[in-house]
Amino acid sequence: MSWGLLEDVDDRGRVGFFTDTSVCIGCKACEVACKEWNHVPEDGLVFTGMSYDNTQGLGADTWRHVAFIEQHTPVAGEGPGQHDDMRWLMSSDVCKHCTHAACLDVCPTGSLFRTEFGTVVVQQDICNGCGYCVPACPYGVIDQRKDDGRVWKCTLCYDRLLDDKEPACAQACPTNSIQFGELEDLRDRANVRVLELKDRGVEGAQLYGADENDGVGGMHSFFLLLDDPEVYSLPPDPKVPTRDLGSTWGAAVAAAGALALGIAAAFAGGRK
Repeated sequence: MSWGLLEDVDDRGRVGFFTDTSVCIGCKACEVACKEWNHVPEDGLVFTGMSYDNTQGLGADTWRHVAFIEQHTPVAGEGPGQHDDMRWLMSSDVCKHCTHAACLDVCPTGSLFRTEFGTVVVQQDICNGCGYCVPACPYGVIDQRKDDGRVWKCTLCYDRLLDDKEPACAQACPTNSIQFGELEDLRDRANVRVLELKDRGVEGAQLYGADENDGVGGMHSFFLLLDDPEVYSLPPDPKVPTRDLGSTWGAAVAAAGALALGIAAAFAGGRK
């Protein structure tokens, strides 16, 4: 079996998350639900002083991260001219469960595997803590736990999916910002939502991770953003680092062959 390919997905279909950041209120109910259901340890409880967001990013002990992004943006005021005002951009980030997942490509033990739902899960009883998957992820999602060295990340509540339940974070979200369902249905819903927002004058509304032709083949967890991806600390053009391995090895073999022929020719010429 090839763990990294979607040919292993059965007839239950591909499922995922659509996160509509335009209705996220930053309540962090998703973070709490994720921790409670998956028994994820607390992640420091340290006041950073940088923001109301104290988790700061995804990690081995933070599988859901609600970002608080403060922006000073011009808002039409009363009378002539404009004045500066502030808006919050909030977004619940999570593992993207990439269609082409580099973490699967580099895992030497088969600890990371593609589920029948198309999602990506780590088997901790097989993980040897090598850490190869950590730099392979273009989003910085997967991380090693300090006390044992193994890697941990969102499983999209694989155990709940097997019982026909939605993931804990989606069930807990009070505004339906995190929506769970079949991937194609979610993409259709997301496209309609973008058009709706643009009709209301929200020019920055855009989908991130819904394009199957992007550098990771599309994500099982994609987002509706209100600004550029960089604002949310997301790479604007993510690519699977292992995508060119085949051509790289082919070029290396060709170069080695050319070198061998050159040496042989030089040796043969020297004997004449």
